[in-house]
Amino acid sequence: MKGLLFITHQTEKFSYLDSVSIALEGGCRQIQLRMKEASVAEVERVGQEVKALCMEYGAMLYVDDHVQVCQHLQAYGLHLGKNDMAPVDARNIVGKNCVIGGTANTFEDICHLNRQGVDYIGLGPFRFTTTKQNLSAILGISGYRDIIQKCRTNQIMLPVFAIGGITVDDIPDLMQTGISGIALSSSILRAEHPIGKQRKLYT
Repeated sequence: MKGLLFITHQTEKFSYLDSVSIALEGGCRQIQLRMKEASVAEVERVGQEVKALCMEYGAMLYVDDHVQVCQHLQAYGLHLGKNDMAPVDARNIVGKNCVIGGTANTFEDICHLNRQGVDYIGLGPFRFTTTKQNLSAILGISGYRDIIQKCRTNQIMLPVFAIGGITVDDIPDLMQTGISGIALSSSILRAEHPIGKQRKLYT
C-alpha cells in the first residue's frame, strides 16, 4: 500500500460524494470514507454510492471507524482510530482479506498496532488541521524521519501514511522521510480547481 489516499470531507461547497468524485476524476484510486459526525445509517447510505463510484473507476474503498459498514459494503479496507474497536477484534468481523489500518501518533502506537496485526499505519498529525478534533502533538518533517528510522531499526516494515494538515507542497519533503504515502483531504477541496489540483499529483 502506497501513494495517495483521499479522505472524504464535507464543506459548504462539496458533499461527501462530491469530494469522492473530485478525487476519482483527479486520478486517485484509494478512497477512505470518513464521516465522523454522521449516523451509521447515513454512513451506510453514502457508502453504497461511494462504493459504486469506486467500482466505476477501479478504486479501492476504505471505511473509517465503522466495522459493520465495512463488512456490509465488502470494502477493500477498514481504518480504525485509537478509540475504535481493536484491530484484532475487527479482523474477526471483516475477515482476513480486508486491509486494516490504524491511527498512530507515536512510535509506541505503531509498536502496539503492529502487535495487533494491522496492515498499514496512518501517522500524524503533520501539522495543525481543523478536520480532526482532540489533536495530538504535531510531528513535522523531523518527527516522521525519527519515527520511520525507529521502525526500520526495530524491523517494523508496515506502510506508513502521513496525515494531518498536509498540502501538495509538503509532499516531496515528506516522501524523503521514508513514508509510503500521503493522506489528503481539505487541501484538495480548498483549491480553486480541485480536480486539476489532484491531477497535478500524478504528473
